[in-house]
Amino acid sequence: MSSFVWGSQETQYFNTLTPEHVLEAVEDFGYRTTGRVMQLNSMENRVYEVEIELEEEPDSVSEKFRIVKFYRPGRWNKEQILEEHDFLWDLTDREIPAIAPLKNQEGQTLMQNEQGLYFTLFPKQGGRECDEWSDPLLEQMGRLLARLHSTGAAKVAKHRVKLDIENYGEKNLEFLLKSNKLPSEYRSSYEALAKQIFSVSTPLFKNVAYQRVHGDCHHGNVLLGSTGPFLIDFDDMVIGPKVQDIWMIIPGRDEYSKRQRNILVDSYLEMGDFNRSELKLIETLRALRMIHFSSWIAHRYEDQSFKRAFPTFGSSQYWEKELHDLREQISHIQDNLDQMNYMY
Repeated sequence: MSSFVWGSQETQYFNTLTPEHVLEAVEDFGYRTTGRVMQLNSMENRVYEVEIELEEEPDSVSEKFRIVKFYRPGRWNKEQILEEHDFLWDLTDREIPAIAPLKNQEGQTLMQNEQGLYFTLFPKQGGRECDEWSDPLLEQMGRLLARLHSTGAAKVAKHRVKLDIENYGEKNLEFLLKSNKLPSEYRSSYEALAKQIFSVSTPLFKNVAYQRVHGDCHHGNVLLGSTGPFLIDFDDMVIGPKVQDIWMIIPGRDEYSKRQRNILVDSYLEMGDFNRSELKLIETLRALRMIHFSSWIAHRYEDQSFKRAFPTFGSSQYWEKELHDLREQISHIQDNLDQMNYMY
């Protein structure tokens, strides 16, 4: 299992990628294009919608397009990307609503262009973001996650990153402390808080089962189609606990969010096994995601799109808020530990 989180290079760019290269990649994959290409929103990778030539009029407009995804160079290696594709095809074979990559005439889902960029193609599938989780939709989502996790547990991904304190906490902290993005006046406080989180959280991970999970299952990666919800963007697929996908769907900690999460878990249990004791990991996973997020921006900040998206990153305002939020997380994690001690 890999500890490869952000890639082998400090920063990775797409300087060599032009519209002509995008069209060439799609044609190399086996499609003729009309020359029309449109860039879609993606921070980590580069994703484009390309119109293809068809001999017959398609049944739907979506069939006229392919989505081509170029992976950020240096982040995932070939084996890791193929494990993402393998998971998606495992889900598709079990009729679980996710979008699997297309295969070329040789049966390959992954190719590499002349500039060395890995790319893959997906069918275009229409859907809309979920603005609000109704109870029936939460029930559907719970059953969907149960089926996804059942498939995830059926096979081992040897090369994907394990979502644990070492990989998502300690290694990201190490990078931030060495970078120039964390000002010296905040460094010792940030390090102390992060290490306290790692220390107090370690007992919570005892006997936790790890398997293939989506890893980044926030509402933006769940689309609603004509037959219900389906999942997109498995780029952050990890080896992690099942609760990672559950808390990302309902990230709040207020009473209404807890009610929604209970509906989700109850429906999950209709289709699969879930140990409710994993819910105690939510606040630690939230803290790890916060540290991970700062490290992600720091790794990518020389990419101009990141500077535009996160203009306050590196400022006193940014790091003071991070310190405040980490202190708050310690309190929530400690509450979970107190509940464990009370129960046992």
